[in-house]
Amino acid sequence: MTASRRSRSHRRMSEPPRITPRKNIERATREARLAKALRENLVRRKEQTRARDRRAVSQSQGTDREREPPA
Repeated sequence: MTASRRSRSHRRMSEPPRITPRKNIERATREARLAKALRENLVRRKEQTRARDRRAVSQSQGTDREREPPA
């Protein structure tokens, strides 16, 4: 392909693509679904972190009791 042909076939679009109302609805639905999934994922990760922290605290308290001299 010559340089002149290449430039003609790769011209910029004069108008932006037309987005149909149906595509707008599909895009909005997808964005809402993804936003919901992100929120659920964040909540799940926070719960996992809290559980991990509680486990670490309870384990550290258990090891402190073992170090105490018998009464």
